[in-house]
Amino acid sequence: MLTFAFMSRRKSRKQVFTNVEVIDAGAKGKTVGKAPDGKVIFLPNAVPGDVVDVQTFKKRKAYYEGKATVFHKLSDKRTQPACEHFGTCGGCKWQDMAYEHQLFYKQKEVINNLTRIGHIELPEITPILGSEQQYFYRNKMEFSFSDSRWLTLDEIQSDEDLGDRNALGFHIPGMWDKILDIKKCHLQADPSNAIRNAVKQFALDNDLEFFNTRNQTGLLRTLMLRTSTTGDIMVVVQFFKDDKEKRELLLDFLAEEFKQITSLQYIVNEKANDTIYDQNVICYKGEDHIFEEMEGLKFKINAKSFYQTNSTQAYELYKITRDFAELSGNELVYDLYTGTGTIAQFVAKKAKKVVGVEAVPDAILAAKENATLNKIDNVDFYVGDMKNVFNQEFIETHGKPDVIITDPPRDGMHKDVVNQILNIAPNKIVYVSCNSATQARDLALMNDMYKVTKLQPVDMFPQTFHVENVVLLEKR
Repeated sequence: MLTFAFMSRRKSRKQVFTNVEVIDAGAKGKTVGKAPDGKVIFLPNAVPGDVVDVQTFKKRKAYYEGKATVFHKLSDKRTQPACEHFGTCGGCKWQDMAYEHQLFYKQKEVINNLTRIGHIELPEITPILGSEQQYFYRNKMEFSFSDSRWLTLDEIQSDEDLGDRNALGFHIPGMWDKILDIKKCHLQADPSNAIRNAVKQFALDNDLEFFNTRNQTGLLRTLMLRTSTTGDIMVVVQFFKDDKEKRELLLDFLAEEFKQITSLQYIVNEKANDTIYDQNVICYKGEDHIFEEMEGLKFKINAKSFYQTNSTQAYELYKITRDFAELSGNELVYDLYTGTGTIAQFVAKKAKKVVGVEAVPDAILAAKENATLNKIDNVDFYVGDMKNVFNQEFIETHGKPDVIITDPPRDGMHKDVVNQILNIAPNKIVYVSCNSATQARDLALMNDMYKVTKLQPVDMFPQTFHVENVVLLEKR
């Protein structure tokens, strides 16, 4: 009886709603409709303006989650996706929405988060800054090998021989061991697709084993491609086994076939996961780095470096950050969560001194190296957990900042960091965020002392729901 009741409850969660109008785009890229009972329905595969039938698969107290199964009317906000993998690959969820509407919903999300979560009184809104490049804008891509590629429903139901099951592509969303084979990706410019496809074909022709995640077998594990606006190209191949003959066979092919590669490197990683940050990266040919350039500043990027993945739009983001700070040349600036010190060096020529703080030691080493490379002598970088190192003793040692620039990860700032900023009480704070929800939370904590006087959303990732936001805070 108990089992029957439990199964009945589970079955009852699934419902079908007909002729649902999709009215909005919500958090994490999901669109929004209304059920007959007034509850919100979150949908992953519709566009605002569509009229659809919905099959629900999750029910909560205040909302449903479901999927559009029948489209009665298609929205005028729709556009034809450029990529043949759209709908299966989870990388560009908004490809079916025209770009001007993507920008509208991104800006709307920023405003909603700041007003509803943070209860922030906003200044006049500056329209979101769109990206000139709506495709082929990423400077870094990582692809995974698999000997048992993801099959489409049509392939599963087909009686035909599926042939080659090897894949070089992306993980299916939510499935750690399933790889979708990618023929052409619209995120990174040439020769990215040519290199990836050539690697796959060469591996097939020469019987180089593709990795099996579940069984932990095979040779070829991952392929990383990094490019820069200077024309530099980095290729990093991750191998599971230390097979010198097969490794050099592939690497020699790459060096010969793609002579424009600036940095050809490899990793032998025999552990269970494929993260490279604890691995030794070996330079096979060329340099162990590439360069990015911005306003005459050069930034050395290695295989493990963090750098904004849309180089062109990063330049726009940094210009906005510098403009918001309104530096005269006399200010002491703190750059919190400085990463490899890109923003710190970008604003340094308009400041008296910049102090950068970051938790990742390798990032700080890169920041110092780049500052030396750029002959910038008014920046200092320090490593440590922000909530611990950024304390009163640190302020007494390095001075009270006139301006604080903060660019935290998606989780936002730790409350102790927010409290320390309030204790310091700089004249201005420029808050750069990749998550306006956590930004709103932090702004609410500072709202009694600081007023938001400028706000600029920036689209770094077209065809996705992600959006950056820059805010200027000034003392009340």
